[in-house]
Amino acid sequence: MLYSTRRYEAFEREFACEPGAGQVLVQNGYLFLYEDPARAADPATAATRWDAAKANVAMQRAAGLRDVELLDAAQTDARFVHVDASKLIGATFCPSDGFLRPDVIYMEGFRRVEELGGVVRQNEPVTAGVFDSRDLLVGVRTGRGAEVRADLFIDATNAWSPRLSETLHAEVLPISALKRYLYFLQRGPSLTGQQLRDMPMTITPRRAYCRPENEDQLLLGWAHDSPAQDDFDWADQDVIEPPFFHKSGLENYGTALWMELADSMPPLMEFDGLRATTAGFYAVTPDHNPYLGFNPRQPRLLHAVGFSGHGAMMGPFTAAAATAMALAGQTLHSIELDGRTVDLAALRVGRTAKRSEGMVI
Repeated sequence: MLYSTRRYEAFEREFACEPGAGQVLVQNGYLFLYEDPARAADPATAATRWDAAKANVAMQRAAGLRDVELLDAAQTDARFVHVDASKLIGATFCPSDGFLRPDVIYMEGFRRVEELGGVVRQNEPVTAGVFDSRDLLVGVRTGRGAEVRADLFIDATNAWSPRLSETLHAEVLPISALKRYLYFLQRGPSLTGQQLRDMPMTITPRRAYCRPENEDQLLLGWAHDSPAQDDFDWADQDVIEPPFFHKSGLENYGTALWMELADSMPPLMEFDGLRATTAGFYAVTPDHNPYLGFNPRQPRLLHAVGFSGHGAMMGPFTAAAATAMALAGQTLHSIELDGRTVDLAALRVGRTAKRSEGMVI
């Protein structure tokens, strides 16, 4: 992630953007809030989470994230006007963390690919594979009737990866499509536009989160238990079930999320209401870590899938790993990045899931 942050900071220069057109990383910071065990309904769980937070900070600093901080309740209250710290034991804050502008990343990326001689095909799904006499992949056919042959194919289709693997006679990786919802909350008089714009991404003790979309709206999210929808189609991405729609009375999930956030951030209670709901699918693996490597059945198919919501965040690192494997022609156990060896065992295709990613929100 340190590598990805550095590359996103250099995005405008590396992608030869017009001045000011390539600012893709908004570094407002991440603020994780932790409940005071003495005030919690479940003191043991609250204490365990605070101990884990302190261990995470130590691990992050050891990995090179020097600016991450461990704050007590008084420090949290003094530094963040939108937070009520009366129920907290403390927080962790990293000012160099942030969030991305994926629309800029994609559009500027497409532009640069074409400038360098690449071809971008949009609205042209892969519908079939082309195989040699040994059933090895040598090409793909698309929904517009084109046949594209190549020496290497990179699967970055995420939630679509299992069905693509079937189409390409490849081993299907254990990836499930889980529906996730995001909401947009309109600013009220309790915070100025500047205060909202500068707000860090803030995560409550129960892992609900919000971050500024602009000076007038917050983006809200909160993971929930949901069944896998592995047979979804394209239109299903935008289907919003009534219990999750922000206009479905007062009992909808968006309103519950708003109230959860307002419990830790009272100024949000005075905001002017939910304005929109959007939806899509996460591609979730058994341990919430992605798969980076070649398919066991198709040696020309390289997977970079299963990001469980981390795809854009890990983009530059994923590109570096995929490039190294493409040049090597094989799955690698490690890669060299900025003079450091990065172990890829936890991301290997075919691994047994032993430890789950612990900061899922």
